Amino acid sequence: MNYKNGKDVLPPSLLKELQKYINGELIYIPKQQERRAAWGELSGSRKLIQRRNEDIYRCYLKGLTLADLEKKFHLSVESLRKIVVKMRAAGVRLETAAGSPAIRHEGSGVHS
Repeated sequence: MNYKNGKDVLPPSLLKELQKYINGELIYIPKQQERRAAWGELSGSRKLIQRRNEDIYRCYLKGLTLADLEKKFHLSVESLRKIVVKMRAAGVRLETAAGSPAIRHEGSGVHS
């Protein structure tokens, strides 16, 4: 940690205000918290995978077996099982509006 003189790095008005509280004493000023983007948030991968998982769940609800889904989506049965369980636990259910299937997330009002 480097020591810096306040008069070299702070505007004079801020320096005077700080001197009212800590005249001549040392103070540590922490870094601002960085908000890192979640995985796939910037690239769009997160949304693509969410749509794929919704499509998997939609097919599952229509009656496709895990073996059918394995062939269609090129994922292992165990991965597909986890996706189905997660979607079910999240309260996702199939809805049809004007004949087109849609996914509804219970309680969120979100449709995709």
